[in-house]
Amino acid sequence: MQTTVTARHCEIPDDLRTRALEVAAKLAKIAHRPQRMDIVFDDDHQRKVVELRVSLPRNQTLIGSSESTDFSTSLDRAAEKLRSQLVKDAERANRRQPAT
Repeated sequence: MQTTVTARHCEIPDDLRTRALEVAAKLAKIAHRPQRMDIVFDDDHQRKVVELRVSLPRNQTLIGSSESTDFSTSLDRAAEKLRSQLVKDAERANRRQPAT
């Protein structure tokens, strides 16, 4: 899975970038055939926004976004939102497959 980390209107430290990649790797294990993940950090007038976008097969995209006063909290909240969506999608994929 290809992962891209982008910072808009700000600079992010290397340890936060590394942590974001670790979170992306954990989410990729839950996802059903992930193709690409984009992580966007945005600083907009003292609002720290993190958006996680994962592309799945059949042109499906799931997005988890959160804003807080710091990037670490925003990353955790966005990851949790995306994780719940990925769990639901994986359950849906398992129901569709016939039992053998």
